[in-house]
Amino acid sequence: MTLENIEDKLIHGIASITSKDKSSIAVDVPFNKLGIDSLGFVEILVFIEKTFTLQLIESGLNRKDFETIHSLASFIHKKL
Repeated sequence: MTLENIEDKLIHGIASITSKDKSSIAVDVPFNKLGIDSLGFVEILVFIEKTFTLQLIESGLNRKDFETIHSLASFIHKKL
């Protein structure tokens, strides 16, 4: 799976979670600027675990990896 495929899947999932149009979500915008609250972060984590079959608790995910869709996609890409 390419980095772009992962970004697209994340955009689709985040659009669903936030009820925003996919075209309004950019990969380089910080998550807090997308209007994602703590519950939204949990929903994103669950989405990632189900979509990419990753166990994030054991993966070494840190705050820097969770700054933007691009940084998160890069982290996931390395783990797949």
